[in-house]
Amino acid sequence: MAVAEQRTSSQTSDEKSWHGIVLQALKRNDIRLVPYVPDRVLTTLIKNIHADPFFTTFPTAREEEAVGIVSGAWMGGMRGAVLMQTSGFATLANVLASLAIPYQIPLIMFVSERGTLGEFNYGQSLVCRTMRPVLDSLAMEHHTCTRLEEFEFIVDRSIKQAITTQAPVALILSPLLTGGKTFDK
Repeated sequence: MAVAEQRTSSQTSDEKSWHGIVLQALKRNDIRLVPYVPDRVLTTLIKNIHADPFFTTFPTAREEEAVGIVSGAWMGGMRGAVLMQTSGFATLANVLASLAIPYQIPLIMFVSERGTLGEFNYGQSLVCRTMRPVLDSLAMEHHTCTRLEEFEFIVDRSIKQAITTQAPVALILSPLLTGGKTFDK
């Protein structure tokens, strides 16, 4: 009995975590395909998606590949989302401007944010500073998620809007939400 209670308590705490909220929102919105580029911040989410038979998920070599896979799946009647890190976003302007936006693909992108709040890698900082201006220049909807209390609403509504309007959306996962990447000395 105690094991069952402990498992229920663990499941409840996972569902209230940012990664648990993403998992549940994807399910609620019938998003079954989740290609990703491996990332330390997204590790728990990726493991949980792999463990759930609802999803088809696999790593890709590059972010553009993941966007292409989700775009093709949409054209074939399947919904998808991409998981990536900020640095990978730097390679996406062309595929967004030439595929996802003009062909009205409701691409859902979850982007773990690096390049801020104690970042040690200058390259990450540069990409972080250019990501939002690039999204703005493409007139692409994006939200920076910082607070767990608002996160479920933002994720669920952003997914619904992307599907309804057939327009991509980027959900930028701030270190204020995720805890970010920890840097060892």
